[in-house]
Amino acid sequence: MHRRTLLAAALAGAVVTPALASGTARAADPGPSVTRTGTTTLDGQAIFFVSYDGLVNNNAFQKNGLLTYKGYQYAVWYTADRNAVVGRRVLGGSTWSTVKVGHTLKASDSHNVISMGVSKVDGRLHLNMDSHSDGFTYVKSVAGLMDDPAGLSWTAGRFGAPRSTLDGVALTSQFTYPQFVSTPDGKLQLSYRVAVSGNGRNALAEYDGTKWTNLGEWSASTGTYTSEHGSSTARNMYLHGIDYDRNGRLHSFFTWREQNGAVMCNGGGITNHDTGYVYSDDRGRTWRNNAGTVVGVTGGSDKVSVTDAGLVIDPLNPDHSLMNQESQFTDSAGRPHVIISYVPGRFGQCTTNYVADRTANGRAFHVRKNASGTWQKTEIPVPLNSSQRTKLILDKYDNAYAVFPFGRIAAASAVSGYTDWRILFDGSGLNAFGEVVIDETRVAQDGVLSFMYQEKSSGTTPSALHVTDFRLPV
Repeated sequence: MHRRTLLAAALAGAVVTPALASGTARAADPGPSVTRTGTTTLDGQAIFFVSYDGLVNNNAFQKNGLLTYKGYQYAVWYTADRNAVVGRRVLGGSTWSTVKVGHTLKASDSHNVISMGVSKVDGRLHLNMDSHSDGFTYVKSVAGLMDDPAGLSWTAGRFGAPRSTLDGVALTSQFTYPQFVSTPDGKLQLSYRVAVSGNGRNALAEYDGTKWTNLGEWSASTGTYTSEHGSSTARNMYLHGIDYDRNGRLHSFFTWREQNGAVMCNGGGITNHDTGYVYSDDRGRTWRNNAGTVVGVTGGSDKVSVTDAGLVIDPLNPDHSLMNQESQFTDSAGRPHVIISYVPGRFGQCTTNYVADRTANGRAFHVRKNASGTWQKTEIPVPLNSSQRTKLILDKYDNAYAVFPFGRIAAASAVSGYTDWRILFDGSGLNAFGEVVIDETRVAQDGVLSFMYQEKSSGTTPSALHVTDFRLPV
């Protein structure tokens, strides 16, 4: 392993995109637009408690809390009495049918989210839930349930009993952040973190329609990172996402979180630093940096490490309260895009309270790879007014949409080179608590931006959980 080198000299400025730099949009393509078509209620009294500045039913890092498959939309949440529920509706329908899957939330911890995945090879729905650096609960449906939703009844009997393993594969006793991703060949992968914040590793498991296999860890927690303030010898890689593009490449943006607070200018900040990028062309078995050099092997001794060269595409020290686990998407040409957020240097070079400072001065940035292979970065001129995360999607014309906390939607056109960001929907009337859960799968299927949000409440008073839909350009 070598000391890392920074690839992102071109990203020194906040805004660097000339019009038409993407090379994909045509002048005749429509720009971004949203038309709100309706809101449905999943649960009038869903569980509500604030933990880690978030809600267990609406943590933006859920993948997937809301998804669409073969004409039906699916959602997962916890009820006021802590039951795990999965609901479905016909796309565009107003009525959700719900099923309790036999598990109750064990702790009032907003990290204990429910994530869904679909194994296309056998038409099963998979759920992983209720884990934060400890054991998880796993439930899967009968085969074919997702392939024939109109013909198969939506009942508890269609789901197996909750288990503490993946059909006998135990993975780890310190499990967090389940993220399911369907592979191009119909299998299902589960991304997760082993161990704890500041000292953990990313890993993958895979389901082939017959059994689960633990592929192993692929990021390292070891190595020395040194800032101008001090050093740290342990960390974890926080993923902004893990997604296949239409060509079968697996993309992942990330940031590092150091264990040792000595790397920060002030103990009230957060030790996250740098935005990195890796990809895999062999279903996550080997990982490459931006230049195409192998920097890690899943399950092998050589893992992606903070000391590897060529990982960082946007350098930032730990003094700006950079957020972890934000959002990524790929465009129609398979090029990766990511939303990151932090407190820019014009507001000072040392955050002292990451929640307060991000709320007062935080900004989101759109970082993407253009047609020439260059990374470009644009500040989105919308104050966060929150410490929380923003979500990203792209429509069929590659226009970009950022869904901010409280359900605000900003967008930029591909034809402008993503330089014309503006608010399209200000969140009026939603009364949303903060982060929202996006249906990443629905946009491509019927051109609708759909997200789940929970209404503000106080203490532990339950509140309504909704899904709202916006039609995008057709």
